[in-house]
Amino acid sequence: MRQPHWLPLVGLLLFSLISSQVCTICEVSKEDYFRLKPLLNTIVKSKYTGATKAANVLLSVTVVGIQNQTLEQRLLQRVRDAGERKVTNLTSGQLALITMALGACHSHDENFIHDHHLISQLENKFQAEIENMETHDGNPLTNYYQLSLDVLALCLFNGSYSATKVAEIFSPENKNFYFGGQFSVDTGALAILALTCVKRNLTNGKIRAGGKDLERISNHTKALVNKILLERKEDGLLGNAFSTGNAMQALFVSSEYYQESEWNCQETLNTVLKEISQGTFGIPIAAAQVFPALMGKTYLDVNSCVPRSGNFNIPIPLPITVAPHKPPSYISVNYSVRINETYDTNVTVRHGSVFLDVMEQAQKQNKTIFGFTMVESDWGPYITSVQGLKASSNDRTYWELLSGGKPLSQGAGNYVVHEGENLQVRWSKY
Repeated sequence: MRQPHWLPLVGLLLFSLISSQVCTICEVSKEDYFRLKPLLNTIVKSKYTGATKAANVLLSVTVVGIQNQTLEQRLLQRVRDAGERKVTNLTSGQLALITMALGACHSHDENFIHDHHLISQLENKFQAEIENMETHDGNPLTNYYQLSLDVLALCLFNGSYSATKVAEIFSPENKNFYFGGQFSVDTGALAILALTCVKRNLTNGKIRAGGKDLERISNHTKALVNKILLERKEDGLLGNAFSTGNAMQALFVSSEYYQESEWNCQETLNTVLKEISQGTFGIPIAAAQVFPALMGKTYLDVNSCVPRSGNFNIPIPLPITVAPHKPPSYISVNYSVRINETYDTNVTVRHGSVFLDVMEQAQKQNKTIFGFTMVESDWGPYITSVQGLKASSNDRTYWELLSGGKPLSQGAGNYVVHEGENLQVRWSKY
């Protein structure tokens, strides 16, 4: 899954923010650039077989200003391939992400977006999401994270959308902002970025406004900001480590809605840097999502990238010395499936195994009880069914991963299990 060679990365450029933005930002100092190397390592060394993963990374490195032609061409090839041949198979959010990645900073072939009618196709997919909500108890085809990406892309690239409809569906109390009864910081943050973009277009007259659209959108933004701040942890993280990058972006562009004393940006930044050193952002999409905020950038900057000084060189590593082979050590964990009742077993796996390894081992013991299916997502394996019971966006059901009764913020392919741990997959509603 890793590239065998490193690519030199030069020209990490920071961009200045538009003066008209009301922003409070903090960013990594040049003296601390070396602490970002693990993120860059992940981005450079990874393989990009999926278009949306490539689009996530391409958008991030373009907005941040990492200039490396070889990496850029690898990512562009994947993204353009999806834009040319696979649009009908993309979800609305995936298409929105691809559109933003191709159009970011006017640095790629913007004619591609026009020639392949990506905006009009995104408009159609967004409308299909709305229609599904009208016939399925307010549930979109995908989720509100993707709807937020839809609105953001349409807003940034002059697509058609109704500000009145946006004000209607993005009410902060909408059930789609909650996952398992918990407010989704990630989703709320993307919604704030989208609403901020729409608000700016309303203010400067780019789109027509209904009677109270601007007021409603401002109120929604303020309420979502408050919800994010309520999820601030003692160490400064907003939600969890993986949602903090997007949440920082949202707070950068919405500082008019909170007091300086309500959020210590530098504390959050320091904690994220600590998480980087511990390998938390070890998959490309996680690294890509946190990177812009660390450099004081947001997705709203895609049309206003103005380079300024600064560079970042990644040295070619020394050859890796292979350690002498040691017999593997094993650990024992408790694993259970919870539907209406609980089915449990004890599983032995190698030290360093992830949650998915435990599930696979349990499946070997009893496929009827512990059998499951999964699909590969940008964040790694996603569990789609257990015992034949499938997750459903229309029914708002999913398989939740827990350790010691607490939901995990990492996926089945990333969470490393420990000796004696109590692990569970639970049939849940959000």
